Amino acid sequence: MDKLTSMNVFVRVAKAGSFAGAAKDLDISRAMATKHIMQLESELNTRLFNRTTRSLSLTEAGEAYLERCQQVLLDVAEMESAVTHLQTEPRGMLKILAPPVIGASHISPGLTEYLKNYPDLSVDMVLKGGQVDLIDEGVDLAIYLGQLNDTSLVARKIATSSLVVCASPEYLKLHGTPQDPEDLEDHSCLINWAIPPRNKWRFKGILGERTVTVTGRMQANMADPIRNAAVNGLGLIMLPRYIVGRDIEQGRLQVVMEQYGITPLEIYAVYPHRKYLSAKVRSFLDFIQAWLPHRIGMDPP
Repeated sequence: MDKLTSMNVFVRVAKAGSFAGAAKDLDISRAMATKHIMQLESELNTRLFNRTTRSLSLTEAGEAYLERCQQVLLDVAEMESAVTHLQTEPRGMLKILAPPVIGASHISPGLTEYLKNYPDLSVDMVLKGGQVDLIDEGVDLAIYLGQLNDTSLVARKIATSSLVVCASPEYLKLHGTPQDPEDLEDHSCLINWAIPPRNKWRFKGILGERTVTVTGRMQANMADPIRNAAVNGLGLIMLPRYIVGRDIEQGRLQVVMEQYGITPLEIYAVYPHRKYLSAKVRSFLDFIQAWLPHRIGMDPP
């Protein structure tokens, strides 16, 4: 028999002063109530009740055991309530992993708004490129760019961003403006190898898909170094519009080959488990999916 159930039956019998009264309260048979008490007495090797044909009373051991049982059952109830509350109301610590640029420029402002709604919630935000073992790192939710490698994780697409090829006006004036993908072979192309495929840029035109292998004077595992290099005239870049949008608006970068389509970058929220998703993860998922598409260069999933 389940020990907690037997303890609960014992407390009810003690409070009711009879097996019949406890059995009625618990909606079980009198025989089942008696069986629970006998099982406890057998495990404890002590008598919990003094029984006569007319009365039922606790023994000295029974009185001591009653006090402990009530505390144990109260602790269990409080623990279950706390766990259930975690499933219904965002609280505790939410650990989020995000790539540095999108994390700092777009996820972070969203977190500020999100936290205003949940005073019992705290956030530990880690800005880091690439995909990591979420369980080993203790991450509740990660923002990933592009295709997900680990199929054991759960991924929800939360936004997309168009990719653009651009360079500074100074670079284009000095080296010319590429008109077709093949022209890129004669240019310095700065590579962000965090977005696969590493050095292959793909375009769609009236003749179908075309892939160009590009090379250049600089590559990095995140966007900011090559964006800065492009702004300073070192070459062309292919980056999401959410990264270079303001540079384009303010004339620091100029988009080229707009007649060619580029498959947009997909942005995912990734988490380890689908079942029993905590309230903090579930609520942040819903929030960020509504928040992100309204940022610069973002589109709905």
